Amino acid sequence: MVQKFQVAKQVVTLPKCSVANQVLLNRKTVNYSPISYLAIFAVSAIIVGFLTPKFRKLALKRKIFDSPKLAHKTHTQPVPYLGGIAIAIGIVSVSFTITLLVESRSFALAAQILIPPLFLAIIGLIDDLKNLEPLPRFIVQTVIGIAVAITLIKTETVGAPTGSQTLDFVLTVLVIVGLSNSINFFDNVDGGASGTVAISTIFITALAYSSSQYYIAAVSAVVAGATSGFLWWNKSPARIYMGDAGSLFLGSLLASILIRFDPNPISYPNFFFVPFFLVAVPLLDTCTVIISRIFRKVSPFNGGRDHLSHRLMRLSISKVRVVAILWGMTAMFGMLAVILSMVSMILEPIVSIVGSIIWITLLIFFLRLPATESITYEK
Repeated sequence: MVQKFQVAKQVVTLPKCSVANQVLLNRKTVNYSPISYLAIFAVSAIIVGFLTPKFRKLALKRKIFDSPKLAHKTHTQPVPYLGGIAIAIGIVSVSFTITLLVESRSFALAAQILIPPLFLAIIGLIDDLKNLEPLPRFIVQTVIGIAVAITLIKTETVGAPTGSQTLDFVLTVLVIVGLSNSINFFDNVDGGASGTVAISTIFITALAYSSSQYYIAAVSAVVAGATSGFLWWNKSPARIYMGDAGSLFLGSLLASILIRFDPNPISYPNFFFVPFFLVAVPLLDTCTVIISRIFRKVSPFNGGRDHLSHRLMRLSISKVRVVAILWGMTAMFGMLAVILSMVSMILEPIVSIVGSIIWITLLIFFLRLPATESITYEK
């Protein structure tokens, strides 16, 4: 089956996209005003901003610290964990409250989006407290990815389907597992991951709203607000870290949103570049680390000072400026996603190719920077 979308100057035939469950993609829900999304953003930021110092005090009391004992750590003093719990509580409470008060028809979608990341948050918290081996985390991530994929295919709510259920299934699992680990890897410098996720979800909010996917836009606004509220406490010098509980939660939640986000009316297969651009920087970090470690015959699962932030700091760039560069790159790729959604069909392949060339050029650039040289980090 196929679905047709009207775009500028002509009709394009695309793979079937959530025909059976339009309510879940929220094209029949209330068209909230932009002010409503700003309010959602602000409420989420305030709640997480209020909760974060509470969990910081709890972490200090229970002596739950990220100690700079390992070689890949960039901080010099112990920093309390549990920031991820504040983020998760804020996002889940605000999202479900909005759903029950304003859009109860989307409760099933809210549960499908939020519950799987909560399981990963629990695994992340256990890892923060007990330092789990990589294999148990990978197994849980895969199981959750499979469960999400089955749900998406049964409800026909894959945002950008390929036309093959088998391929949709495989891609969904890969996105859940891959993005969960990408955000987890990327959380290696003060404010880096939280700020990047905030910027990415701001762009998702705008793109989802413009394509009438109002609930996806609302959840994205909640995530953007929550990570912004946490960022106040996580910016350099960080007073609290989100830990694996936060990074795994945000990574899987971002994946859960993106695989339900429908980037149409962009033509096939260019619409796959929209979600790619929205998470291009964390993926760039992951690919840089994995490729570099394979060539150096080092396990990709071990910690190391070979991430984008570390490589930039080897150029004598301060932490604050490194984070600004990472945020700027995220915003640049976000703008490419917006441009891709606005240009004519003729120009879509050009935008996709240009964005890909920029990404590959950055990958080569970072791979050429030293990966193992000892460095001194600035606060």
